Amino acid sequence: MSGEYGILTQSFDLVVLGVGMAAVSAANKCAAAGWSVAVVDELPYGGTCALRGCDPKKLLRRGAEIINDARLMRGKGVKDDDLRIDWGELVAFKRSFTDKMPGRIESGFDEKGIVTLHGHARFLNENTVEIGGGTRIQGRHILIATGAVARPLSMPGSEHAIDNAGFMDLDELPKRILFIGGGYISFEFAHIAVRAGSSVCIADHGPRPLRAFDPDLVDRLVAHSRDLGIDIRLNVAVQSIERVSDGFLIRTKSGDECAEFTVDLVVHGAGRVPAVDQLNLSAANIERTDAGIRVNAHLQSVSNPAVYAAGDAAGTAGPALTPVAVAEGKVAASNMLKGNHAKADYSGVPSVVFTIPELARVGMLESEAREAGYDVRMAVNDTSDWFSNFRVGESCAATRIVIDAKTDRILGAHLLGPGYAELINYLGLAIRTGLKVGDLNKMIAAYPTISSDLGSIL
Repeated sequence: MSGEYGILTQSFDLVVLGVGMAAVSAANKCAAAGWSVAVVDELPYGGTCALRGCDPKKLLRRGAEIINDARLMRGKGVKDDDLRIDWGELVAFKRSFTDKMPGRIESGFDEKGIVTLHGHARFLNENTVEIGGGTRIQGRHILIATGAVARPLSMPGSEHAIDNAGFMDLDELPKRILFIGGGYISFEFAHIAVRAGSSVCIADHGPRPLRAFDPDLVDRLVAHSRDLGIDIRLNVAVQSIERVSDGFLIRTKSGDECAEFTVDLVVHGAGRVPAVDQLNLSAANIERTDAGIRVNAHLQSVSNPAVYAAGDAAGTAGPALTPVAVAEGKVAASNMLKGNHAKADYSGVPSVVFTIPELARVGMLESEAREAGYDVRMAVNDTSDWFSNFRVGESCAATRIVIDAKTDRILGAHLLGPGYAELINYLGLAIRTGLKVGDLNKMIAAYPTISSDLGSIL
């Protein structure tokens, strides 16, 4: 059912604000238990992952993968002289997935009897939400799952920068692109854009990008990215963005040195923040921090017991990843249905930067494990000449595994190489279930596969 603003006034067992993956998992679980449920979003249903993040990014990356794989096989039997990316066609391929997703999600809700509403939502009191300036609905429980938005930039001219969604919807890819920030968004899109023929620059204000990942592997990835032609500038702050006749004039500062250069496109890749500012939280007595809604271990608001939060909008210890949002949505739903009893388990959750090749992490960094007092044994390998990488021509590949020498358990795993986004899942499972190195070495894998390298990596 779709609501007409100013007409619908109704109470529900659950009102969900935001319709991303956390919302979908929670709404479906509560509706299946017989609850009356309504979902609200001012954007098309699907959230960041399905529409503006993980999935469409991976579709665009596929074009870059083809270019990369063919280039790696030059002189090895593959001729790629005429191979190139048609950006318009690649974006159309992406849209063939994203354009259908909101309707599919809404139809799925309709089939389950979930009321679907569209518009800007804001709290009027502790259990009442106004939508679009007219319709008011009440929820016995309310789940905030509004996701995240690009962190506001403070430099003059910041309005000229586009975000991740804007980049993935470009009909044409400009020749000169600046990515601000040294995180996932900048590195992933830079690796796509450079293989599509653009001149790419990443400006990061810090000394090391991708700070959540193993520093040795990040150094390898930075060197590899530079070899590809990506201009990575560290300890550089973007001071201003000015529209000029031939693009955008960028002014930067690094220490006492200032520089200027011109680009055709500026992309904001300097992080994201919880999308909760627009909700009028104070009217509902909902406390928040910079990390999101303040919740207890059961994902319940610490100040308004009718409210729960999940995904990027929740100030939890969980990483801002789609699988975590889905899990939190299920935990929140279970607690609303049965009373607070369930807690989210964040152990063994892998994280991947989908550069080419990809950089993956699960568990502790070596420094974190040593600071925690573990007797650390490191299993370190340069895998660039191993058969699985030799076969595809990739020379940028390495692994670093953090092991508790006393128990033989894996504390952390850090991988850089083609296909390692899949391999990291085995190591995440080991951390989550307490499997030891000896347990994993008992696996007899199909050969030759990337997974068959696992025993040697450990």
